[in-house]
Amino acid sequence: MSDWHLAQVNIARALAPVDSPLLQDFVDNLERLNALADNAPGFVWRLQSDSGDATDFRPYDDDTLINMSVWEDLESLHHYVYRSAHVEIMKRRKEWFERMADAYTVLWWVPAGHIPSIEEAVEKLALLQAKGPGPEAFTFAKPFPQPQNDEADPLPGFDDGCPAY
Repeated sequence: MSDWHLAQVNIARALAPVDSPLLQDFVDNLERLNALADNAPGFVWRLQSDSGDATDFRPYDDDTLINMSVWEDLESLHHYVYRSAHVEIMKRRKEWFERMADAYTVLWWVPAGHIPSIEEAVEKLALLQAKGPGPEAFTFAKPFPQPQNDEADPLPGFDDGCPAY
């Protein structure tokens, strides 16, 4: 068992309010996708309010939704994002959300047992947007090893692009 887990956050600017008819199909799939994540191998934790999802949180503005979770390792998260039923919803992202000009997903290592705050996630995404991938904030395409590894060179990345674009 590793002393480190992988945290991730992604944001999306909605084309309409979350309770609008335009986002209804997205909202209707949240419970199913959250259950899929909760039961996925390597899943540790996800951000959720009393409603069971993260749509109540707005660290940026009223139109930007946030999703944050923690996983045992990079491979587990990658499998959930790109190799599970999650992909069918990602492919429909442009129906509900604006195309983001800046990075909207960031990964970073946290000590096992640490639950990242929303403020921490916002800082990690800002770091990635400002400096690009590095040991403190990275992407699937350019992942970095766990901190106990003295090497700062990136790991081999994943070639599969986001199916939403």
